[in-house]
Amino acid sequence: MTRLSAETLSSLPPTVARPGYDRSTLTAGIVHIGVGGFHRAHQAVALDRLMNAGLAFDWAICGVGLLEPDRRMKQVFDDQDCLYTVVLKHADGRREPQVIGSIVDYLFAPDDPEAVIEKMASPEIRIVSLTITEGGYNFDRVTGEFDQTTPGIVADLRDGALPTTAFGFVTEALRRRRDRGQPAFTVQSCDNIQSNGDMAKRMFTAYARLKDAELGAWIEANVHFPNAMVDRITPVTSAEDIAETAELIGLDDAWPVVCEPFFQWVIEDDFSLGRPPYERVDVQLVHDVEPYEYMKLRLLNSCHQGMCYFGFLGGYRYAHEATADPAISAFLTRYMDNEATPTLRPVPGIDLEAYKLSLIERFSNPEVRDTLARLCAESSDRIPKWLVPVIRDQLASGGEIVCGAAIIASWARYAEGVDEQGEPIDVVDPLRDELMAIAGTQRENPLAFIQNRQLFGDLADDERFTTAYLDALTSLFERGALATVRSYS
Repeated sequence: MTRLSAETLSSLPPTVARPGYDRSTLTAGIVHIGVGGFHRAHQAVALDRLMNAGLAFDWAICGVGLLEPDRRMKQVFDDQDCLYTVVLKHADGRREPQVIGSIVDYLFAPDDPEAVIEKMASPEIRIVSLTITEGGYNFDRVTGEFDQTTPGIVADLRDGALPTTAFGFVTEALRRRRDRGQPAFTVQSCDNIQSNGDMAKRMFTAYARLKDAELGAWIEANVHFPNAMVDRITPVTSAEDIAETAELIGLDDAWPVVCEPFFQWVIEDDFSLGRPPYERVDVQLVHDVEPYEYMKLRLLNSCHQGMCYFGFLGGYRYAHEATADPAISAFLTRYMDNEATPTLRPVPGIDLEAYKLSLIERFSNPEVRDTLARLCAESSDRIPKWLVPVIRDQLASGGEIVCGAAIIASWARYAEGVDEQGEPIDVVDPLRDELMAIAGTQRENPLAFIQNRQLFGDLADDERFTTAYLDALTSLFERGALATVRSYS
């Protein structure tokens, strides 16, 4: 089958949306590090919508890959002129393919680090954005401070070293801009972490001070790091998705993206050199992002954890299968209403009751086929940031914590690495070995998992929490996951 490219765009079926603008007139105003599925279903789509409206032609994206696995993306983008397909999967089975044209270049940093630095340092680049995952911000899990001992950081901090990390590239590009008398670009985190802009500022500034104290001070004083809340469920592209996309568009796309129709992006309006007119494509530009991110992290993200371990242990493999179980949906609703919602500030422009109902509807979309294994992964990066703060707030106020305690118990049971049928579970977590070793002792010491102060602080010292936790863990051991979750509904 013929490959998707600029030359073959005209052969797309008329039902397939495609760039309605002249891509040859675009110039890159954004460098984006970490061009994965989420970025291509989110920021790149917003910019493509603007361009189709005749706007933002000087805000196209130059993608950057830093890691060896990114070499494949470089090859795909070279072959396809940086074009790719986003397929919206509607709950009724309808597919909505659209070819996205807002990415105009892709640089693979290991092949030419200097080209990446100079691209960021060039005056037309006004934003450097990031999707590098929670782990990419390189903070110590215990102290929360920048970890200067990781191998990539150690290498980048050596005098005269060519950078290999996001910290190294961004800092060197900013140094060159300062030395050339050019203003600093904005660094915009698009990662799903609380106060992502504040986190980026602390980590990038810490790295820069280690590299050059004076430069670090300049970055802290001159670089803007807006916070943002991002939301769109974007599963990993499967072989079936690639085959189905080819049927939909009549061309071969080696790496399409599939996602749900829902899209939300709330951005702190704090850019030093301007920004695209995002408000024209339903992006919310606000003064304070925190209420929105608390809403998402404590409702949507924590509910993902609330369904995934119980669901996986109970034999389900997809989010829509788990939420089709009335007991799991009722459990999530109880958690949202009785535990998470009382910890939230008012969220301007959002009907919280409607938002909570929409979450169950989104999780129930059978077409997205979001895997529970994906939601179970990287739990040590998620539970302490999303769910534990809810439990702490509720303990402080005297509120209900039984669902939160049960979610942590379900993670502890999952971390044993064996399901209820005796089959092995592939536990994916940066602390995998440590967590599985601890979980392996909890039949003798039921509090072992939550006595990990690195993740849970002093929760194991709170009698109200431990009572609820032990009730859930004992039920998981004796009755299984589905019977346990049923007892909460």
